[in-house]
Amino acid sequence: MLILTVVWGTNWALFPLAVREVSVWTFRAVCLLGSGTLLLAIARIKGISLHVPSHQRLSLGTAALVYLVVWNVGSTYAAILIPSGQAAILGFTMPLWATLISWLVLGEKPSRRVVASVVLASAGVAFLVIAARHTYASAPLGFFLGLSAGIGWACGTLILKRATISVHVIVSTGWQLVIAGVPISIAALALGSREPFLPSLATVMIIGYITIVPMALGNITWFSIVDMMPATVSGLSAVLVPMVAMVSGAMIHGEPLGPLEIGAMMCCGASLLLVLLKSKGAARSA
Repeated sequence: MLILTVVWGTNWALFPLAVREVSVWTFRAVCLLGSGTLLLAIARIKGISLHVPSHQRLSLGTAALVYLVVWNVGSTYAAILIPSGQAAILGFTMPLWATLISWLVLGEKPSRRVVASVVLASAGVAFLVIAARHTYASAPLGFFLGLSAGIGWACGTLILKRATISVHVIVSTGWQLVIAGVPISIAALALGSREPFLPSLATVMIIGYITIVPMALGNITWFSIVDMMPATVSGLSAVLVPMVAMVSGAMIHGEPLGPLEIGAMMCCGASLLLVLLKSKGAARSA
C-alpha cells in the first residue's frame, strides 16, 4: 500500500507533461503495451507460465477492457481538463461505486464500518466539488471523465473478484495491460498524425517512467491487494493516493491546496484509517 500510494500519487502530476507532444491515445497505448510486455517478459524469465486457462480468459479480458481502458483514457483526459489532484480524487471515488454496485447488483450488504468509510471518502469528494465548482463548470467533461474512470475501475475490480483467476499475478496483470492496450493502440493509429515525429527526450523519459513504474509496478501492487481484500476495502486502501496527487500537483503545477482541499484529504485519510484498523484487528484475531 505504501508503494502504491507513492507511485500512483506522484503519477498524476506527470500526465499533463506526458501529453504535451503526443496524444492521450498514443501516450496510453505506449504505456499499456510497454508495461504489459515488460511484465510478461519478466514472468517468462522467471520461468512462470504465460498460459491462462480458457475458462478464465473471458473474465480477464472483460476486466481489462472495463477497468484499464476506461480508467486510462478517462483519468488522463480528466487530469488535462481539470487540476490533476482534483482528477485523482474523482477517479478514486471507486470505493463508493464498488460498494453501491456490490450492494444493489450483487446483493452484498456492506458492513457499517465500510459504509462509514465510504461516507467519509464521499465527504472528501464533496469538499473538492465545492472548492473546484468554477473549474468543473468551465470543464464539465473533465469532471464526468474523472467519475467515469472511478466507475470503470470499480466494475473491473468486481469482475475480477467474482471470477477466480488462478494464474500468477504478474501474468494476469501483464495480459490485462496488453489486452487493454490493443483497442487504445487502434484508436491512436486512427486518430493520430500520419507524419513521422520524434518527441523530446524529456517526454520520452516521462512516458518511460510512467510505463515502467506506475503502470507495471503499480498495477502488480494493486492486483496483489485485490487478491487479498474485498473489492470495497481494496479500493479504500488506495484512498491516500489522491492525497499525494494533490500535494504533488500543488508543488509541480501550482494547483490549489486550500482549506477545502486539506479537509478533503483529512476525510480520505480518516476513511482509510477506519478500514485499516478493522483489518488489523481481524488479522490479530485470526
